[in-house]
Amino acid sequence: MNAPVTGSDDLIYAVDDGIAKITFNRPQARNAMTFAMYDQMASICEAINADRSIKALILTGAGDKAFASGTDISQFRAFKTAQDALDYEARIDRVLGTLELCRVPVIAAIAGACTGGGAGIAACCDIRIGTESTRIGFPIARTLGNCLSMSNISRVVSLIGPARTKDLIFKARLVEAPEALALGLLNEIVPDVETLQTRALETAKLVAGHAPITLEVTKEAVRRIRRTLSRDEGEDLILRAYMSEDFREGMDAFLNKRTPNWKGK
Repeated sequence: MNAPVTGSDDLIYAVDDGIAKITFNRPQARNAMTFAMYDQMASICEAINADRSIKALILTGAGDKAFASGTDISQFRAFKTAQDALDYEARIDRVLGTLELCRVPVIAAIAGACTGGGAGIAACCDIRIGTESTRIGFPIARTLGNCLSMSNISRVVSLIGPARTKDLIFKARLVEAPEALALGLLNEIVPDVETLQTRALETAKLVAGHAPITLEVTKEAVRRIRRTLSRDEGEDLILRAYMSEDFREGMDAFLNKRTPNWKGK
């Protein structure tokens, strides 16, 4: 039985023959995530956990320019206090934690840029398929001067190791598809967006036909193996980044399309 198509203009959700699909639908903003989109994605994952008719979930972005380019930077303008920073990171940890705990296999169909929070979403997925134009990274050291959530740091280190994580973030570079495949940030590369959507659906149907309990317990076992930093362990780091003058400078520079002037404080 198919669930009705639900969602919003910015996030489209549909289910067809047991395969759920979330589309980040802000192509004019490279599918940058609003807080409402994050929360809606988490609510959908919770609904999927309660609906045994759903066997797999595909995440993708509208258009060919981006999977998701992270959190919409304009929303950071409201940050005034330390609690604002902690609340934001708590929201991200809750949302991505809910995505990671989704009981079904989650497949990311990644075209174009997959950056910042978008790359964090991709890191939560079980299978990541890209195109020849896919680029993945966390360019925050060049753009905003903030930090990743502690859970996101844990996920990326688990995927590519500590040395490569530091290389990726320190150099603020976007990894091209062939290197992303070699590093483990992608599982597969296809030529173009049309092929990407076809391949994502084929993969979803393949895993949907396998023993669901086997997939669930394997997914959970792998999650338990990984050491995840808690919010408490990283609270001082979050505040150091988000309460810094550099973060304010980075945000203003980004929104006004200029080069930031870093102060280191």
